[in-house]
Amino acid sequence: MTLKRQSLLALCLSLTTQIANAQDVAPVNLEQIRKTAADFEHGRTVKQDYHQAFDMYCKAALQGDAESAYSIGFMYFNGRGVARSIPLASHWFKQAAEHGDSHAKQMLTRFGDVTPSDDPACQPPTPEPEVKLVADPNPNRERVEAWVKEIAPIYSIDPQLIMAVIQAESAFNPSALSGKNAQGLMQLIPETAERFGVKDSWNPIQNIKGGTAYLHWLLRHFEGKVDLVLAAYNAGEGAVERYQGIPPYQETRNYVKQILAAYQKPTHPVPPQELQKNLVIEQKT
Repeated sequence: MTLKRQSLLALCLSLTTQIANAQDVAPVNLEQIRKTAADFEHGRTVKQDYHQAFDMYCKAALQGDAESAYSIGFMYFNGRGVARSIPLASHWFKQAAEHGDSHAKQMLTRFGDVTPSDDPACQPPTPEPEVKLVADPNPNRERVEAWVKEIAPIYSIDPQLIMAVIQAESAFNPSALSGKNAQGLMQLIPETAERFGVKDSWNPIQNIKGGTAYLHWLLRHFEGKVDLVLAAYNAGEGAVERYQGIPPYQETRNYVKQILAAYQKPTHPVPPQELQKNLVIEQKT
């Protein structure tokens, strides 16, 4: 499996809403989220995407990151990807200032007579019902399929697409390990596992969840174009963007062809950003 680009840590998938309670999720790297948001805002190494930038800044700001709050304020102040609003800018500058950001304090002095307005576009998500699954370290294909059928609806993804990816990646071997350190059923490299909050890639349910979270992000990013999603899963979204299509790598082209032969759907409905439920994973004892 080709190494995914390490520069993007797009924890923009609502997984951050589970951090406080889910034992299977790694600590959030707010600095990395902020840096990746800035990449999207300014079009550095990736296609400029203000919506994606705002969403990631929002998630980091809600976790208390002052610089992300300031960045949202600056977007509102300049009308950068959002409608210009001084009250909303003041709200975020106030949030940043309360967490010690000196630049935000300076901006607030310019708007002393402006009443900050609460931002309906960036609010803590409402907790969703939980789906509890117990991980078996040595599952058979039927058990994996049962897990996929539970996990796929959480991300609004066709379970058959996930199954086809697992078949191509590991042939349903939860102990699969590639020469590039891709691990488990969906062959997560450590960077991708961290990116999507997977603490233990050898836990098969965590592995499926991480791979499905990546597919969810890719389906949104590439607007449901399955061939581009699969190419990006194999070669990284940066390579797909750089070549404006499936990269000219024989491994990637064979990978896409193999999965499409099994899945046979060129497009997939673009899933909503918010997850349908929370997933709680327990280890079988």
